[in-house]
Amino acid sequence: MTPAVRLDKVDKSYRVGEARVLALRGVSLEVSPGEMVALTGPSGSGKSTLLNLCGLIDAPDRGTREMSGQVVNGASGAALTRMRREKVGFIFQGFNLVPVMTAYDNVEYPLLLLGLSAAERKKKAMESISRVGLAGFERRLPDALSGGQRQRVAIARALVKSPALVIADEPTGNLDSATAAQIVDLLRELTHERGAAAVVATHDDRMTRYCDRMVRLVDGVIQ
Repeated sequence: MTPAVRLDKVDKSYRVGEARVLALRGVSLEVSPGEMVALTGPSGSGKSTLLNLCGLIDAPDRGTREMSGQVVNGASGAALTRMRREKVGFIFQGFNLVPVMTAYDNVEYPLLLLGLSAAERKKKAMESISRVGLAGFERRLPDALSGGQRQRVAIARALVKSPALVIADEPTGNLDSATAAQIVDLLRELTHERGAAAVVATHDDRMTRYCDRMVRLVDGVIQ
């Protein structure tokens, strides 16, 4: 089975003032379709950097990066943008919903960027909203939803285009324990159902039991 995302011996550094900080050192990672991987480690360990490399936001200094079997090293900015739109869904701790757009409009927006017809967008968006248990809430603005409901909208938005990979950065960080468990269980169910890979960065050890595998980063190295 071709991995949804594959990193091979990647390094990534950043310049901070006069110093160069090595955020990742020789990291290799494969995530298969349908697999949910928990990415753990202390603050500053490189989790966000690894998510950005997997999600095609940043490029490695060294090493190889592949998405669905396609090597993306050296791809143009336009090509990477197109690949992100088609193949990657993002879920954030702060939800990142557009506050002046309804739940439906937030979910529909990725399909608009892909150029789907209005009829296709409506069908897929309504199916995705219903699948996360929010049928009847599609016309509400984010401020009229609870934190758990907003994260459900974010999941629906991430999965509406059937991406190869879902990137989730602390998706339960703003939720209480009971709601967090529901959200992770829903994310696991939907990614498995749709054959999407998921990389979930978390500080919450309770989340790891919902994942298929745990990867721990310490000082930019997988332990």
